[in-house]
Amino acid sequence: MGAAEYPGLDAWRDLPLKQQPDWRNHPDFASATAELSANPPLVFAGEVDKLKRRLAQVAKGEAFLLQGGDCAETFADVTADKISAKVKTLLQMAVVLTYGASLPVVKMGRMAGQYAKPRSSDMETRGDVTLPSFRGEIVNGFEFTPEVRIPDPKRMVQAYHKSAATLNLIRAFTEGGFADLRAVQQWNKGFMENPAHARYEQIAGEIDRAVRFMSACGVEFESLKRTEFYAAHEALLLDYERALTRIDSRTGKPYVTSGHFVWIGERTRDLDGAHVDYLSRVRNPLGVKLGPSTTPSTALELIDKLDPHREPGRLTFIVRMGTANVREKLPPLVEAVRDSGAKVVWVTDPMHGNTITAKNGYKTRRFDDVMDEVRGFFEVHQAAGTYPGGVHVEMTGDDVAECLGGSDVIDESAFDAHYASLVDPRLNHKQSLELAFLVAEELTRVT
Repeated sequence: MGAAEYPGLDAWRDLPLKQQPDWRNHPDFASATAELSANPPLVFAGEVDKLKRRLAQVAKGEAFLLQGGDCAETFADVTADKISAKVKTLLQMAVVLTYGASLPVVKMGRMAGQYAKPRSSDMETRGDVTLPSFRGEIVNGFEFTPEVRIPDPKRMVQAYHKSAATLNLIRAFTEGGFADLRAVQQWNKGFMENPAHARYEQIAGEIDRAVRFMSACGVEFESLKRTEFYAAHEALLLDYERALTRIDSRTGKPYVTSGHFVWIGERTRDLDGAHVDYLSRVRNPLGVKLGPSTTPSTALELIDKLDPHREPGRLTFIVRMGTANVREKLPPLVEAVRDSGAKVVWVTDPMHGNTITAKNGYKTRRFDDVMDEVRGFFEVHQAAGTYPGGVHVEMTGDDVAECLGGSDVIDESAFDAHYASLVDPRLNHKQSLELAFLVAEELTRVT
């Protein structure tokens, strides 16, 4: 049975569907979705199942989830240098966490599919001109012209090929020696010095000495030569996700093959909506973003809808409360889920609830707010006796200036020359490392 015949996979088409471009009457829509449906999967069901087992370990408090990457990937950034910088930064963060907390780290990039973005308005007005809002390069372009802003379904095919190229390079890096833990000091080369880098060099030196000692004792290091690295994105465009759904030949079950892990956003998690219905029917591990308006009853209903059989590793709640809300709004959710007996993975997204507009008009975040929300997340779980299972950040491996603060202080004056994001501000490489050290310190208190 193919995905086209699998029962229930198209029930979402009759349900309320939010945050979608108006492109179904476009002359290229049918051919684009047909091409996607015929293309090979980007990821495989066996990989997805392995990730679910890893996330089950996280749910039990035996591992930690690190999710990081761009707010919205761009086609132009699908280059070896850009991808390797992001992977290298995530590997460094994972080393800090693993070494500091003595825990396995599940490494997951917001990569190879994070091309779509929800928007607060369908249209954008500048002066006397009103055009469709920019929804990510899988839908339309950033330039404010009618030709570029009209949603184009052919961009879904382009996003597929860019994702395939990204995954191909990630697999080469993580399986071909780039991620060898014996090269841990090399990952710091090419990055400018700052306090976080100095701390990383110290850890790298300690790991290097330990590895050389074990090598002298005759220990084999096959497991250090490569690492598992998973791809994740928000499953926002259901036309894209449906076209890339395949039936697993082993189990006869449907899998979204656009990424290993997909999540439902804060704007599309309606219990009676199309996104929750569709993703409830596929076998991937799923995430749901929960903001400060989420009620305990909504959280429990989402579990019933998305994880009715209470499978370990199936469901991750990614909480984005904002530093002003996390200590007040998160405890009722954590306690309700705890008391229900459900074993979800709890992850903090300390980015999205802390967005502000700088005086010079740039969208930004204060690094201190990001750090404080992480601390609040850990405090809430410690009080509830539950496990803080992961962190989800928008970050880059580049030396951009988009978030204010950090030990190498970034202020608004740096934005004009070094602000590169098309949508949301990201932590740069140094800020990402600083965050990893904070998380490692917090983890040592709960492990």
